[in-house]
Amino acid sequence: MATLWWQGALIYQIYPRSYQDSNGDGIGDLPGITQRLPYVASLGVQAIWISPFFTSPMLDFGYDVADYCDVDPMFGTLSDFEALTARAHELGLKVIIDLVLSHTSEIHPWFIESRASRDNARANWYVWAECKPDGTPPNNWLSVFGGPAWQWDTRREQYYLHNFLVGQPDLNFREPQVQDEMLRVARFWLDRGVDGFRLDAVNFYTHDDQLRDNPPMPPGRYAVSVQRNNPYSRQRHLYDKSRPENLDFLHRLRGVMDQYPGSVTIGELGDDDQYLTLAQYTKGQDYLHMAYVFALLTADCNAQHVHDVIAEYLRDAPLSQVCWSLSNHDFKRVVTRWAALGGTPLQRAHLLIGLLLSLPGAVCVYQGEELGLQEADVPFEHIQDPYGKAMWPEFKGRDGCRTPMPWTNTVDVGFSSATPWLPVGEGHAALAVSEQEADAESVLAHFRRFTAWRNANPSLQIGDITLLPTQGEVALFLRRSPQQTLLCAFNLSDQVARVALPKAEGRQSLEGHGFTARVDGYELVLPPLQAGYVHLHGYGEEA
Repeated sequence: MATLWWQGALIYQIYPRSYQDSNGDGIGDLPGITQRLPYVASLGVQAIWISPFFTSPMLDFGYDVADYCDVDPMFGTLSDFEALTARAHELGLKVIIDLVLSHTSEIHPWFIESRASRDNARANWYVWAECKPDGTPPNNWLSVFGGPAWQWDTRREQYYLHNFLVGQPDLNFREPQVQDEMLRVARFWLDRGVDGFRLDAVNFYTHDDQLRDNPPMPPGRYAVSVQRNNPYSRQRHLYDKSRPENLDFLHRLRGVMDQYPGSVTIGELGDDDQYLTLAQYTKGQDYLHMAYVFALLTADCNAQHVHDVIAEYLRDAPLSQVCWSLSNHDFKRVVTRWAALGGTPLQRAHLLIGLLLSLPGAVCVYQGEELGLQEADVPFEHIQDPYGKAMWPEFKGRDGCRTPMPWTNTVDVGFSSATPWLPVGEGHAALAVSEQEADAESVLAHFRRFTAWRNANPSLQIGDITLLPTQGEVALFLRRSPQQTLLCAFNLSDQVARVALPKAEGRQSLEGHGFTARVDGYELVLPPLQAGYVHLHGYGEEA
């Protein structure tokens, strides 16, 4: 089959509130993104993913949608979005938008009507349930943001399900009209030129119709998609998500996507059996095009962890298209999260760019990752994230990775002429785009070199992967195309490492990627926190 644009694509995630403010209100917007698209195109990526910009009360900053088919005024207008899409396409960039289909805002007209009575036209559009005889919730399901997943409503005298905030009631995908409406929403945006969707919480669409209790997580295990000090991590989520019926809707959605050639779906999968679920959700050509899990968004950062993540993928979902990421808007920035690797933030940023962009499949890079930004320490009085407010101080929320993008080394970092919605991260101004573009050894320069080098090496874009055993703190795998076998080695330590090379007719250390490893006879010498790439001549290659 011909390779599609999204297979092996580099996708750049933009969090619109924090990218560029064009109107001086302290909040990023769609015209601001449009202004910065030439910079994005210069990074060598193929697509942008824009986090939600729909009409919303912003309790969860756009992930609580009040109108799926309009732009919130703080971000601009539909015309602004159409202009953004047109400019992106002029620059050769695909446009992926974030669709939050599992739940809406409590102020969405659908929910206002649904909660008004038990017999209105949308009474069954959300998940409603009777209380137990003693008035307690229907079962033990928990919200990702802490506490029960059920909220009592005095009008209907029933509980409604909210897997996230109380103000984010869950839609009932067992209702055919809900599915029909969500497919209409997809068509609305596809007709406006979007090239695909990142599907938030894609395995949360359906729930167990018997509302059975979730069992406890076995001792010593925790759900991988949340903080361990969150009680949500102590349940096995068998009945509140990842239900088999979910695939029925995804099949219908795939049918819509197939009517728009070249469009793509990327599912966000937070699940206890992550790669097994991913394999189901991307099986054949019936469901999602690709998906990602949280395996590399954890605090674990040694070579064995990287090896085990890839091994799990190859064991449970070897035929699936995966989209990898090390950072996004929900997790602490990886340069900080993996500080235990040692070295300087600059060294870690260089190494992790190589690791991420060498994995098989598509890759998502979060804004600022190309600058090596560290997590910002946002004081409690400036915290905006409801998750952080609920879990403080053990978990400070997600604001530290959402602070304004630094464009210039100035007080306002070129983001806004007004006070920004979140404070600028300490030290971020010195890492601004303007500073790094003048420095040939900066993280940004390294990122551009590496993306150009990756884009010139098909084995790194669409080649197969063969996992090799770790050697000390060096993670190793092969990326193979018919014309090339490439050994990829990553020294996840602050000590020099020597790696024994596989047998081959010849061993050529490749250049142009920005790393300084070298071949010494039958060994690869890796400086601290460095990657190395060796062409193994005659190793299973075709003439």
